[in-house]
Amino acid sequence: MRYAIVIEQADGNYSAYVPDLPGCVATGATVTEVEAEIRDAIRFHIEGLKADGLQVPVPTSMAEYVDA
Repeated sequence: MRYAIVIEQADGNYSAYVPDLPGCVATGATVTEVEAEIRDAIRFHIEGLKADGLQVPVPTSMAEYVDA
């Protein structure tokens, strides 16, 4: 499955979250690092949902850029 992620710059690092997986978050010192961390977080989150017998949410969120 392919999930949309949101990466935000914070004070001194970056954070990421997955709109379709509430509670699935990660941080990293760089964009590259936070991307790797959120991939691991997604896998871990999904494994946890399955282990608990819960349904894994289907990805529905989309991300797009627009010029203002």
